[in-house]
Amino acid sequence: MELDVYKTLKAPSEEILFKERKSKFFGYAFPISHEDEVKPIIDALRKQHHTANHVCYAWQLGVEDVNYRANDDGEPNNSAGMPIYGQIQSFGITNVLVAVARIFGGTKLGVGGLISAYRTAAYMALDSAEIIEKTLRQRYLLCFEYSEMDKVMRILKQHQMDIINQKMEMDCTIEISVRKNDALSTENIFANLYPVRIKKLNV
Repeated sequence: MELDVYKTLKAPSEEILFKERKSKFFGYAFPISHEDEVKPIIDALRKQHHTANHVCYAWQLGVEDVNYRANDDGEPNNSAGMPIYGQIQSFGITNVLVAVARIFGGTKLGVGGLISAYRTAAYMALDSAEIIEKTLRQRYLLCFEYSEMDKVMRILKQHQMDIINQKMEMDCTIEISVRKNDALSTENIFANLYPVRIKKLNV
């Protein structure tokens, strides 16, 4: 697989329900792009399942620099969050939050039973979601004089570089987006064009 390709969710999954000895485990999977999105989603699930004893979850963000967290929410240590995170890993996806709300059914499951139940609910949530491939992109700003316009446009078309926006005056600027794998070659192409300045953008 290309190094600049990753898998994530197209949209939030449907709610799934897994039952184990009268305990109910409601599983959900959400695409996320920032850690700040986690708390509002978990808070909403707590409101939705106000009788839930635990809302356990795990998330992973990033492709080159990966961050993750697993939360047992009061269940025995590593009996919920890590089994959920294990399913994120086994599906090979990132930029995702998987949460499982448990409503206790009166019978204790033991640590082994909890691990199995949370893992199963997480698997069912991810299995029901649509997983898509995305490409890591790098953005650049090109600055050049209007007289260089034809030359620049020809290069952009030839190398299938995406134009994000452009400003055409006496001095022109074009913001482009390329695959991460093509970043170095893009920099080299424009570095060799003396009248064109290329600036890497952090997005």
